[in-house]
Amino acid sequence: MDLEAITKHSVLHAKPNGLILQYGTAGFRTKAEHLDHVMFRMGLLAVLRSKQTKSTIGVMVTASHNPEEDNGVKLVDPLGEMLAPSWEEHATCLANAEEQDLQRVLLDISKKAAVDLQQDAFVVIGRDTRPSSETLSRSVIDGVTVLGGQFHDYGLLTTPQLHYMVYCRNTNGQYGKATVEGYYQKLSKAFVELTKQGCTVLALVSLPCVGIFLASHASCHGDEHPPLKVDCANGIGALKLGEMGRFLSQGLTLQLFNVGTKGKLNHLCGADFVKSHQKPPQGMEMKSNERCCSFDGDADRIVYYYYDEDGHFHLIDGDKIAALISSFLKELLLEIGENLNIGVVQTAYANGSSTRYLEEVMKVPVYCTKTGVKHLHHKAQEFDIGVYFEANGHGTVLFSKAAEMKIKQLAKESEDEKRKAAKMLENIIDLFNQAAGDAISDMLVIEAVLALKGLTVQQWDALYTDLPNRQLKVKVADRQVISTTDAERQAVTPPGLQETINNLVKKHKLSRAFVRPSGTEDVVRVYAEADSQESADSLAHEVSLAVFQLAGGVGESPQPRF
Repeated sequence: MDLEAITKHSVLHAKPNGLILQYGTAGFRTKAEHLDHVMFRMGLLAVLRSKQTKSTIGVMVTASHNPEEDNGVKLVDPLGEMLAPSWEEHATCLANAEEQDLQRVLLDISKKAAVDLQQDAFVVIGRDTRPSSETLSRSVIDGVTVLGGQFHDYGLLTTPQLHYMVYCRNTNGQYGKATVEGYYQKLSKAFVELTKQGCTVLALVSLPCVGIFLASHASCHGDEHPPLKVDCANGIGALKLGEMGRFLSQGLTLQLFNVGTKGKLNHLCGADFVKSHQKPPQGMEMKSNERCCSFDGDADRIVYYYYDEDGHFHLIDGDKIAALISSFLKELLLEIGENLNIGVVQTAYANGSSTRYLEEVMKVPVYCTKTGVKHLHHKAQEFDIGVYFEANGHGTVLFSKAAEMKIKQLAKESEDEKRKAAKMLENIIDLFNQAAGDAISDMLVIEAVLALKGLTVQQWDALYTDLPNRQLKVKVADRQVISTTDAERQAVTPPGLQETINNLVKKHKLSRAFVRPSGTEDVVRVYAEADSQESADSLAHEVSLAVFQLAGGVGESPQPRF
């Protein structure tokens, strides 16, 4: 390790005085002008992590659904997963080290993590379309090269595409080809094969109580599926869907909106805006009963929605995506007759109706974890088939190696009906990006399932009725005053807060509420649901007031907004 060279380069990426940042679920995120030193140092850290794991490590420059003037960075571990928690701590220490302490902190990390400094290192880098991203990714490269690491700069990528590249490189191409074309080819081939199969499958098992049936011959050769309208959040998703178009020559028609030629990234559009405001994005023409979806800025989240005949807006979020997908997988598993277990992983934000539907109607076990993809991903790995989606539309499906082998074997050897079901599962395995939640991949799965089942977006929405809910934010002096337990559903501190919430919940029917500190800013997030929107709004406001009073609220006291 050439400490002198590191110090010389670090001065060119000076840390602003007094700036303290925390590596959270989303990595580092803040205003772009404060991130140059962080990017350089994450380049250094990626090299150390690569040396320690003897693997390719990814660095993604993005702030996802944040405003365009923000930016961020996160590291991707060898199998495309989030950075290990112990290395999140190293990232925070390194980013916050004063200039004179940088050498010592690097040596400390190397010693604590038993890094072999003679080992080769390889880092892959991707970035989103923010104006600041190209310059910041050059700072990452500066950090990688000064520590002697090799790198490949993929340039503009969606975040899930970078996760995919890392996974491919560390499995010697077994997971797929580590190029953008390889990604498009794998997904489009699986999509085309899967949707083609629907025309030859006459009658897979159906569950009449759910009201879902597979398409018959007639629906395969009858009216073409109407086009899907996609809000690309003025982000990278527009560029990548455009590139993918030539690989998807059949089976799906997309109309792209908010493609980045006019509006600002994530401004009044994108999955986070639609989910939070429960209304359509600006920049998209919507007629009644048209199927529409929104990506977020780095294309790792997706939500669907439509207007009904009466002009009412209907949101189909991650909970309903999980319900559609797990219902379909359960049917295919019943058909192949193998004892493979399936589980759905949710967070406290999952609507209570979705949990009841999955457990009571579909008879699929549901598990709750703390908020944050790394917690859901980790839990989903415990099943043969683990389905996880956050309500915000971020999620995927994981298949154990044993399940994949069994399905591939059945696709070759079993009798006709079993073989067809196994072939469908085999294509679904390839269609999901198992490295990370991926809006493009998830969209293709959803579109395939809707086409195979002959389902309209309204029929999908009718699987169950969401309980009305409301999410609010309360500004506080220090978010760490709030601590939680039971997968964030119960507040432990400050004293008296949970008791107050319990008493407020008792005032409303079918209600629940919880609070949790934000992972990225000094706010406390409040969630409430109840039997009516009025009750949910009232409960959310009452809980917000309790947080403001008991957890050190700052600024103006929360006002009823609805």
